[in-house]
Amino acid sequence: MVNPDQLITPYGQSLDPDAVLQEYPRPQLQRDSYLNLNGYWKFRITDMNQDLAEITPPDVDYEGQILVPFSPESVLSGVSRFLEPDQLLHYQRTVTLPKDFHEGRLIIHFGAVDQWARIFIDGKIAGEHEGGFTPFAIDITDLVHNQSFDLQVLVRDESDTAIHQTGKQRIERGGIWYTPQSGIWQTVWLESVPDHYICDLTLKPLFDEKAVQIDFVCTGRGTIQVEAFFEGTSAGTASLELDASDYLQKSRNGKETPSDVPVTCGQIILPLSEFHPWSPESPHLYDLQINYCEDSVKSYFGMRHFSMQTDLHGRKQFFLNHRPCFQNGVLDQGYYPDGLLTPPSDEAMIHDIDTMKKMGFNLLRKHIKIEPLRWYYHCDRLGMLVWQDMVNGSERKDIILHGALAIAGIHLKDNKYRLFGRKDAAGRNQYEKELDEMLNHLKNVVSINTWVPFNEAWGQFESSRICEHVAQKDSTRLIDHASGWSDQKTGHYHSRHIYFTKIRFRSKAAQNRILALTEFGGYSLPVKDHMFNPDRIFGYKKFDDGQKYEEAVERLYQQEVLPCIRKGLAVLVYTQLSDVEDEINGFITYDRKFTKMDPERMRLINVRLKNAFDTMQSENL
Repeated sequence: MVNPDQLITPYGQSLDPDAVLQEYPRPQLQRDSYLNLNGYWKFRITDMNQDLAEITPPDVDYEGQILVPFSPESVLSGVSRFLEPDQLLHYQRTVTLPKDFHEGRLIIHFGAVDQWARIFIDGKIAGEHEGGFTPFAIDITDLVHNQSFDLQVLVRDESDTAIHQTGKQRIERGGIWYTPQSGIWQTVWLESVPDHYICDLTLKPLFDEKAVQIDFVCTGRGTIQVEAFFEGTSAGTASLELDASDYLQKSRNGKETPSDVPVTCGQIILPLSEFHPWSPESPHLYDLQINYCEDSVKSYFGMRHFSMQTDLHGRKQFFLNHRPCFQNGVLDQGYYPDGLLTPPSDEAMIHDIDTMKKMGFNLLRKHIKIEPLRWYYHCDRLGMLVWQDMVNGSERKDIILHGALAIAGIHLKDNKYRLFGRKDAAGRNQYEKELDEMLNHLKNVVSINTWVPFNEAWGQFESSRICEHVAQKDSTRLIDHASGWSDQKTGHYHSRHIYFTKIRFRSKAAQNRILALTEFGGYSLPVKDHMFNPDRIFGYKKFDDGQKYEEAVERLYQQEVLPCIRKGLAVLVYTQLSDVEDEINGFITYDRKFTKMDPERMRLINVRLKNAFDTMQSENL
């Protein structure tokens, strides 16, 4: 299946195509009813010679097999073929439901399809979705009449030639831009639910009240019963009778409820008899059992409180559970040489998180990508703070102008759409649609403490308004409105990217916002036989010797970063967790087989940084 010369992770090497990513993909709303549809599907790539609205599934033969959920551009898909912007990707498989599986409503879920997808059941359109990084679900009950049915998915991906959010993907890859991908790239799955079921949960820890707020959206009406557990022991129970006066109509367009079924909304405040705060050092989680009519779901939550407060020195700091917390982490692109944006396995995700934990980091900035929910679950349970970037897009192909202006301390107003690659109003609207989908999708993740709407002026626009919008949607987390460049002086962070000049921060800036070095470092160490392309090495400072590389990293932290902590610097994001294609500046290689930075040496560096921060916080004025 895999070319022996292909760079591949240990997880790709051990991949069982008959059991790909089988874990339940939605840990905070989990049912026993679950049918994983990952595996071999048929596929066909055709030219697009008619309007999308008129396109139906092809009647011709498919050209081969593709391993879902790996995109056709990836090696693990078994295809290794690029989808052009003027082409269509067709998927097909026959789904056979287990005996007694279909009871009530039948819902199909797609974790992510890049960029536009239309779903057909037995040749009839079931629904469609636009946006390559957010999930969607479709109620297909009325279209399934037998134990088996034909499932087809039609995909178009214009990549970076149009208005969509593409992140680091570029058709002309190279340097900081990576191989584009298309199609299904997260788990596809089915669930069967009763006619009266829980459509959605919102979990909000009420830290000071020692309680959790649970908001429900359900079909029909009935009694909801909830019970929280901590390490197997009951920590609180509550119930709620949903009232018919709470009925709302919900349209079918990509939602889980069909148009003719009303939904009810309700809220439970559940006091906890045992209170165990969540933190990176003590990642305590509560289990949650919820029963509603014939529906039964499992979930979990963590008790934590994120805020910006003023410390004893009059400086703004990030406070976790009402105490100053030093955020020290790395940039995490989430790319793999064999799966591209798709992690080959649960173990692959765990490896990256756990390796950074062992190095003494407590933060991952998930860079311009939305991961499968399993990744966030592992951050929750292992204890890793997460900054979540919104996936950016832009009409501009260059970012040199804004980078040069940022070094000079010049920040243009981001209502100048043309200069930021956002002339197209449809593109701005699509960004906001996908932003809201991301916020809703990740709202319950315990470890996410900061949203990052824009990065380095890529398609940035009206970020002050966007920042306010995000704050209205979610008042429990902080916001870095424009990471690194084009600062509009809003949000919670004074956020800078520094690669080419000495790291300096002014104490005065900490009086209004938290001082954050949200990208720096990027030192490159090529490792023979572990590189994507040995002839193309990108990095901000190159080393050929491992010992000199480690010494340089330590010197950077000791001589440039450490003095800034005494000036109030409270957030560090080193570039980066792993090599990615031409970028050879990771702490670990792209194939995850070699760790360049000794974990214990890095841990001791991070201990010194945290000690300096804690000492500063305890000093009297």
